[in-house]
Amino acid sequence: MTDLDQEFEFDDTRGRITFDFQGLIFRILRNWMLIAVSIGIALGIAYYINVRKQNIYRLNSLISVESEQNPFFTANTSISFNWGGVTGKLGKVMTTLATRSHNELVIDSLQFYKQYLKQGKYHLLDIYTASPFDIVIDKSEYQVLGLPIELKHVSDNQFKIIYDFGESVTVSTQRYSDRTTKSVAITPGVFEQIFNYGEPVELPFFSGTVYKRNNKNPDTNNQYFVRFLNFDGLVSGFQNSVSVNFFRGSSTVLSLSQSGNNKAKIVDYLNTTARILSDTELRTKNLYATNTIAFIDSTLGVVNDSLKNVNKEMDDFRSSNKVFDVSESITDISERLKEYETQRETERIKVNYLNNLETYLKNKSDYTKIAAPTSVGIEESGLLNSIGKLTALAIERKNQEKTAREGSILLRRLDSQIDTEKAVTFELIDAARRGVNLQLGSINSYIDKYESELRKLPQEQQQFLKIQRRININQEAYNVYQTKRSEAAIVKAANVSDISIIDAAKDIGNGPIGPKKSLNYMMALLVGGIIPVVIIFLFFILDRNIHNTQDVERLSQLPIIGLVGEHKHKNNLVAFEKPKSAIAESFRAIRSSLQFIYKNQKEVKGAKTLMFTSSISGEGKTFCSINMATVYALTGKKTVLLGLDLRKPKIYDDFKVTNNKGVVNYLINDSTLDDITHTTQIPNLDLILSGPIPPNPSELLMSDQMNDFITTLKSKYDMIVMDTPPLGLVTDAQELSQHADATIFMVRLNYTKKGMLSLINSKAKKGELKNVNFLLNFYNHKKSYGYGYGYGYGYGYGAYGDAYHEKDKKSILSRIKGVFKR
Repeated sequence: MTDLDQEFEFDDTRGRITFDFQGLIFRILRNWMLIAVSIGIALGIAYYINVRKQNIYRLNSLISVESEQNPFFTANTSISFNWGGVTGKLGKVMTTLATRSHNELVIDSLQFYKQYLKQGKYHLLDIYTASPFDIVIDKSEYQVLGLPIELKHVSDNQFKIIYDFGESVTVSTQRYSDRTTKSVAITPGVFEQIFNYGEPVELPFFSGTVYKRNNKNPDTNNQYFVRFLNFDGLVSGFQNSVSVNFFRGSSTVLSLSQSGNNKAKIVDYLNTTARILSDTELRTKNLYATNTIAFIDSTLGVVNDSLKNVNKEMDDFRSSNKVFDVSESITDISERLKEYETQRETERIKVNYLNNLETYLKNKSDYTKIAAPTSVGIEESGLLNSIGKLTALAIERKNQEKTAREGSILLRRLDSQIDTEKAVTFELIDAARRGVNLQLGSINSYIDKYESELRKLPQEQQQFLKIQRRININQEAYNVYQTKRSEAAIVKAANVSDISIIDAAKDIGNGPIGPKKSLNYMMALLVGGIIPVVIIFLFFILDRNIHNTQDVERLSQLPIIGLVGEHKHKNNLVAFEKPKSAIAESFRAIRSSLQFIYKNQKEVKGAKTLMFTSSISGEGKTFCSINMATVYALTGKKTVLLGLDLRKPKIYDDFKVTNNKGVVNYLINDSTLDDITHTTQIPNLDLILSGPIPPNPSELLMSDQMNDFITTLKSKYDMIVMDTPPLGLVTDAQELSQHADATIFMVRLNYTKKGMLSLINSKAKKGELKNVNFLLNFYNHKKSYGYGYGYGYGYGYGAYGDAYHEKDKKSILSRIKGVFKR
């Protein structure tokens, strides 16, 4: 039978598995002090944690992300461009918030790497702008990292810098201008030096100027510090600090929230991150406009140079030729020719734009710098949309490069989309170029027609008209580009970001969201209660000992004949030497119960026999057999106590006799019955010991001499009490059971194993033992009340006491030991 089987028993009467839930409950109740101590310790730990944790606050702000596709310029302007829309702009915003580049901008703007601290009760507190000191650092110099440098107010104009470097000779520093780090040498020991407010401080580990914030003197009762943090590590900590969610189901409004220990710091971070998001998005949105203006500026330069050259040419012509008048018809032809030449110049510019665009797309990889096709008068919607999509994809790829690795699935997908759109753009460029070339062919035919008519004029007039037309063409082109540039600049200046702040973060006195102190206490109660209960449960499951009558009744259907309490008497003669004790009374009660058993055995005549056995040694067979024989003898019945434990005899010690002769001598015909019989100090009680330990005890007990021996004793005595070996260890007791009218199986509480009862159950069921009853020894009322359990037993049987006799006075130490035993 396994350890678990001893708690999960099979109930023969009901045919199901049972568990001693009631016993478990009583075990838990008995150990209430352990549970209370465990809960107290857990609550103490929770309190220790709660008082040392700083409050955590959460604040939020709302931003709007517009998702409509805005024209680059209005319908009233000559330049128009669809920026490509903002499909996925919400996703881009969420991604941007977690990028290193964005958080670097925010942290650098707020200088969060400069941490103002105040000594609290348990730790340093981040007080941010509540610090009475304001430090302006020199970013070109190195600042010590991670060490809280104390700033102590000395006077209205002076302060002191204090830090104990201990035995260190170098410290780690960082220069925030380029974020490089290095180790610098310092002098070991305590650094302490006075400086003036407002004057630069140049030290190996600190460079900057310290001011009094709001020109107020710091409180000298508090300790203030400044600590510089590693910029890259700080950025990594802030990268995922902002939570982004849609606001109440809106598809265009995002809620940005952040948690931290300092509310002012959270407010500044949320508002600054929203502002930088908006500024970055506006710069990206104006990128096409900036490229267009740059393109127009370069073209204006070329046109301006051409206009200057042709004006100089006209001046030179007029200075070397006489002034003459041109007829009205010739002037009309010249004006028409000028119009066609202007158109031809416009179409040539378009062809140059398309050729340059094609070359750019073939040779470049950054497609965010393309000028708007409408800046040169190209209005084909397909080409405009394709360039817009290509630019939008290029911008998105540039943003994704901040967080995605090169070669990642996301970047490969974007590259594939860019290549596909670029192929479409090449086809549209070819189509637009063919259209422009057709238009140029038509314009050139008209120009040839009018130029042929002008060739009939004198050479001077032809040259004059040609120069005049070039002046007019360049002037008109210059005016057009100047107008377009002004329009683009106006629209760029008037443009607004698609990301706007709806509700800025603000400290309105919200309480902390953490730590969850009540939850910590609840967890402490739960854990503090569960752990000891689990331990008790495990001990209960693994406990193999019998502790009370209920355990016996649950494991066996054999009757319990009585209970014998634990005691601390000097020997085993309790019933004789303390006849008024509770121990003696319990044996008299057992004697009465045996009378009913013997009365039911009508076939048994003459002396009655009673056998004591147990599962193993140490369970009280000898003690109970001595006292049982004593109570029978004290009633006047002639009683004999047989020591039949031939392997480990014990009885002789209590009666102060030697074990030189006994049953063994009789069975081997070495002594007579009178020789082995001892008269004791107890009236009517004789004692027959086991004698020397034989080499073959089982064979002797199975012999015919043993049968004759018992028969002889029955004729001489009224009551025969047999102290036999343990039934669970040897077969001797089973062989002797044929001579017993009743058998008492000893169960020592808190000692006998539960599995041993299955042995006696089996033998009783097979009829190998007759009239078997359990006698529960070492019973303690205080420990066994209801479902009481205890582990405070002894192992010697000369140590039984008078628990139910007079109560001995106990010392304080003894009482304390008793509590721990329970």
